Amino acid sequence: MKHALIGLTFPLLMVGCSVFQAPNQLQSNIEEAEPATGVRQVASPTSNFQNLAVKQQALAATSTRSGKNINHYVRSIMQNLVTNLQYVNQKTPIAVASFIYLDADYNETSLLGNQIAESLMHELHQFGMAVIDFKTTDYMRVTEQGDFVFSRDYLELNQDMPFQYVMAGTLVNHQDGVLVNARVVGINSKAIVGTAQGFIPQKVIDELNSKDELDGVSLKRGM
Repeated sequence: MKHALIGLTFPLLMVGCSVFQAPNQLQSNIEEAEPATGVRQVASPTSNFQNLAVKQQALAATSTRSGKNINHYVRSIMQNLVTNLQYVNQKTPIAVASFIYLDADYNETSLLGNQIAESLMHELHQFGMAVIDFKTTDYMRVTEQGDFVFSRDYLELNQDMPFQYVMAGTLVNHQDGVLVNARVVGINSKAIVGTAQGFIPQKVIDELNSKDELDGVSLKRGM
């Protein structure tokens, strides 16, 4: 199989926009926004997380969608976690690991465990966190099957990652679904700085697995 490695040597251009105001007008705006006492109020990171969680809950409550997929339940777990998250702010680099079954090999995961991790990466980013995607390589791998930048081969990945905390968790099968135990742990200290629990109904999990199963029968592609 022919493939090529294309190094990402070109600079990344960050395109943004800024609103410029005259110094006098800017100062006037600041004074109008501050309390009459002259004391500026600054919200804490935890307060910011909680405020955003409330807004997301309101949006979910007013949603007109009739069905709920796995992201709905992961969002609830994330909202639960940020209410007790400590020592982590929006500038703290954090990574997300695959969730594993509590009674299985800790070196193996499942489609459910990987999708929970993917959904949590999205939720963390939505909360303004600095999320590190450690599965991104330093190059683009071009093959006949497609062009790829992600890898699960540790030899292809950067061994020196800047994250200080990791979100991980375990799964437990239940009669009507799966119990999810999530936590944020310090890489060096091994201290738990945030926890959350949730439940995903079995019918939602079955929909996630519907691509590989038909009427309960596992499907495999022919060689």
